Formats: sequence, structure tokens, C-alpha cells
Amino acid sequence: MSNFIELEGGYLAIGLFALLAAIFVGTRPFVGNGKAWKKTVPFVSITLAGFIGAHYWVTTSRMADVKYRFTQGGAVICESKALRKVSQSIIIDPKLPQGWVLIGDEFHSPQFQRSFHTARCLEYFYPNKKQ
Repeated sequence: MSNFIELEGGYLAIGLFALLAAIFVGTRPFVGNGKAWKKTVPFVSITLAGFIGAHYWVTTSRMADVKYRFTQGGAVICESKALRKVSQSIIIDPKLPQGWVLIGDEFHSPQFQRSFHTARCLEYFYPNKKQ
């Protein structure tokens, strides 16, 4: 459950705001005589639950793929929010001498101050060299 809160916390906050807005608007007397919330709130709740659930499933599936690829010796590419000017992504390859290790859901290296979460990574395939 903590993994769900960690990954989807921002979306849950946005969803709660949208649900509160739907309740507020749906209970106003000039909107369906104040009874529009009976249709609005279930629709918004089910829609938000579906989107958040789908996002969680896609994210955890991608995380599992990234972990498997890294443990099999393959490279992954991760979003780097620390470097906004030049390169916004970093290639994490266990074959490179940067000393990458996977601890739980995060990649760590002694050459980097911060870790990289697997939720912000994708499998990386090096471009084929034409011979």
C-alpha cells in the first residue's frame, strides 16, 4: 500500500480536488435543483479510480520490466530532474564502470549524489551500429 501512495500520491490529491469540485458544483441549487451530485459524484469517482488504477498498473509493470532488464545485465534510461539544461536523462548500465546497484526500487551509484527511482525509468536499447 505504501508503494501505491508513493507512486500515485500526486494523482490522488488531484483526484480528490476534482471530486470536491464535482461535489461543490453538483450541490448548487442552480445546477439540477441541487441534485446533480447524484449523477456527477459516482461518474467522477469511477472515472478517477479507473484512470489512477490504470496508471498504477502501467507504472508497476514498467518498474518490473526495468528491474528485470537491469538484473539481466541490460541498460535502462532514467529521467534526471537534477540536470535541466543539457541532458535530461541518464543511461544506467551495469556493464559500465559507474557502479550501479539496484536497492529496492532505486538505482544507486557512488558517482551520483541522488538515486533514480525505477518508476522514472524505461528499458534502453543501444542503437545498432551499421557495419
